[in-house]
Amino acid sequence: MKVVTLKSPGGLDNLQLSEHDAPGEPGPGGIRVRLHASSLNFHDYLVAAGGIPTADGRIPMSDGAGVVEAVGEGVEEFAAGDAVVSTFFPSWLEGPARLGNFATTPGDGVDGYAREQVVAKASAFTRQPAGWSHAESATLTTAGLTAWRALVVDGGLKAGDTVLVLGTGGVSIFALQFARMMGARVIATSSSDEKLKRLRELGAEHTINYREDPEWGRTVRELTGGEGVDQVVEVGGPGTLPQSIEAVRIGGHIALIGVLTGGAGEVPTAKLMARQASLRGLIVGSRRHQMEMIRAIEVGGLKPVIDREFPLDAIADAFRHQEAGRHFGKICLTW
Repeated sequence: MKVVTLKSPGGLDNLQLSEHDAPGEPGPGGIRVRLHASSLNFHDYLVAAGGIPTADGRIPMSDGAGVVEAVGEGVEEFAAGDAVVSTFFPSWLEGPARLGNFATTPGDGVDGYAREQVVAKASAFTRQPAGWSHAESATLTTAGLTAWRALVVDGGLKAGDTVLVLGTGGVSIFALQFARMMGARVIATSSSDEKLKRLRELGAEHTINYREDPEWGRTVRELTGGEGVDQVVEVGGPGTLPQSIEAVRIGGHIALIGVLTGGAGEVPTAKLMARQASLRGLIVGSRRHQMEMIRAIEVGGLKPVIDREFPLDAIADAFRHQEAGRHFGKICLTW
């Protein structure tokens, strides 16, 4: 089978496509999946670019979607021919968060899905949404589930709420779509007027160009009658968190997801305290969360926004496209 591996110490030029032995038959409780798609996330980029050290020869990519080819003894949830999508934490099936690192995450601590076949525990996958392509389904493992957990699981999103999303990456676009699907209002930011237009087409009620308006947190409060938003999907980190705290209502919720502006920085603690807002970090979600999200997607009729698809052998070009920052929504690999 074809496999992409990453030569230590990382770097996009160290991504190599080669032939490896096929994985064979699944054992008890396992399934063999013919993979057809993955999607790029910032975490995948950090691994591939060498920003997160990993083992020499690691197979990258945390997201994988495909078709079950064979099932092992005792597997009743899946059958050959079923369309499935991977989970980010294969051992976190349900309940409260139990993992605080990426030691078990495919494409980082263990081999990922940039390959044609994989044998894994059946619990490392869920079914795909009905009617979705493999590429569409591959967007759910990381970006889709992160947005879902931020808004619905942790944030308790309800119809009539107002949500602030930052930028036009995969998590932010999913957050906008989930919020609109569930009857919430959305305010969105970007540095591109063209992207702001597309955000409005997706249902954002108000948009803000954060380069032209560096005090966008104050603008958000003005747009909400001085109250602030119920939830913020915070993907920037220290560079944007002060404005997010300015934007959130008293008693609101900020989901701290990303570190696009760095891993550490000052937090205006007095203002956060005055807001009496919850600031909660999260890393994706559980298998149960993913199954619940997929049920909601099927009822709501949501479809992901895919910017562009690349073949597996062009994985480095796909990451360069991501690196350039011109994409809107998800970038996928298909094979």
